[in-house]
This record gives sequence, structure tokens and C-alpha cells, in this order.
Amino acid sequence: MSFTQSLRTRWEHADSLVCVGLDPEPARFPARFSDTPDAVFQFCRDIVDATAEYVCAFKPQIAHFAALGAESALLRLIEHAHRAHPDIPVILDSKRGDIGSTAAHYAREAFDRYAADAVTVNPYLGHDSLQPFLDRADRGVVILCRTSNPGAGDLQDLAVSGNGGSRPLYQHVAEKIARDWNGNGNCALVVGATWPEQLREVRAIVGEMPLLIPGVGAQGGDVAAVVGNARSADGTGMIVSSSRAVLYASNGEDYMDAAATAARTLRDQINRYR
Repeated sequence: MSFTQSLRTRWEHADSLVCVGLDPEPARFPARFSDTPDAVFQFCRDIVDATAEYVCAFKPQIAHFAALGAESALLRLIEHAHRAHPDIPVILDSKRGDIGSTAAHYAREAFDRYAADAVTVNPYLGHDSLQPFLDRADRGVVILCRTSNPGAGDLQDLAVSGNGGSRPLYQHVAEKIARDWNGNGNCALVVGATWPEQLREVRAIVGEMPLLIPGVGAQGGDVAAVVGNARSADGTGMIVSSSRAVLYASNGEDYMDAAATAARTLRDQINRYR
């Protein structure tokens, strides 16, 4: 089953549009992990198992693992997620984007080494830099469009001429991907929850294409505004990502229960508005 098919199936069967981001920060782990050599894997595994019932996807952030020298933990975490929860797709958040053979190596890293179902990528270098990802028709390619960070507008909002008028760059990106790059139907776009008006504009451009929406929770994105502006015609179309608000809902012995409650609460919030 392709990434897009598995995502749509999960939306339906779990009745959830929530994605839990896995961004390990050992300093924030519960005290029980302080003397645990394999703490990164064990903590993230516990969060995966605690929240699986309430999510449509998991999204490990590769830099959080690599900076800790914990690539092995990431490999084992994705293996565990696939084995224990085979119907939940895993999106590797790596924001890759390069040219030629380097891009091909990044695609193999994401899809063959880590066995991710999808990967986040940066379109700034153009179509050829993403072609090795796009060619993997069974895997998802989640492309940055209008990101959630405060400086996103420095480049993404620049007015660019084309098709008889001038529009922000992120709108050109959305249109180009929907019109020209999505031949295998495996593309999705990253649009931040902190920009609800831009969510509405991108949805109008790309139709039913999935949107990965970070920024709900610790970054302050408003759930009602996100759902109202980003849902597709059938009330789905969204992968609403929350990381810190779920991962670190508690640093006590109830950390698994607290994470499950945070994921369930976000799921229920989203469902109320859609």
C-alpha cells in the first residue's frame, strides 16, 4: 500500500488527523531515564505505543537523533513502529534537498536505510533535486511550502511574477507541485498552523492533496482556524503535527498516560471542528 493510501486508510479507521512528532531531548525525559543507556529509543518507543490509538502518523525528526549519535535508536524506533503498529505511516522529518547523485543518496537514506513511509524535503533547488524522491511512487514526498517559523516570510512571501500576475512564492510552489510534480500522486505540502490564511490559499490551489501542518501546541497554532482553513472537501486532508506538547506532557512516572491524553485531546479538538 502506498503512503497516500495508508494515510487515507488511517484517517478513516482511526478517525484521527493527529501526527505525533518524535523530537527527543534527553534533558526533558522523566527521571527514570537518567541512567538508561538506551534512553532515546526507550522513551520514544513508549510514546509511540502510548499514542498509537489516537494518531494517523508518526514523525521522527532526524536531527534530534543524529545530534545525539542516536541513528541506531531511530532505525530501531521506525522498525518498532512498523512492527507494532503496521497501519500507521512514519514520516521522516529531514527536509532534504540537493542535486544529482546526492539527492539519490538522500532518497535511499530515507526510504531504504530508515524504511520511512514518507520524508520531508526542500524544493528550493528545483525539480531535479526532488526527482529521486518523487520516483518512489509508493513513498510520500512532503514538500516545504509555507513553514511555521517566524522568519518564513523572508523568502516564502516574496512576490514572484508568473501566469499573468504576481503572487507570493509559496503559492507558486504549491501550484507547481500540484500541477507538475505530483504525477505519482505521492506529494504532500508542509504549511504551518501559525498561518491560517495561507492554509486556506494553499488548500484552494492544491485541492485534495494532504497538508502536513506543524505548529499546533507549543508554537501556538489555533486548532479551529487550522481545521476551518485546511480541511479538504471530505473533512480530512490534514496531518496535524504536535511534538513537544505530547512528548513532554509530563516528566513524571505518568509520562505515557499524559502523552496519550494529550494526543487524544488534540484528536478530539480537531474532530469537533471538522
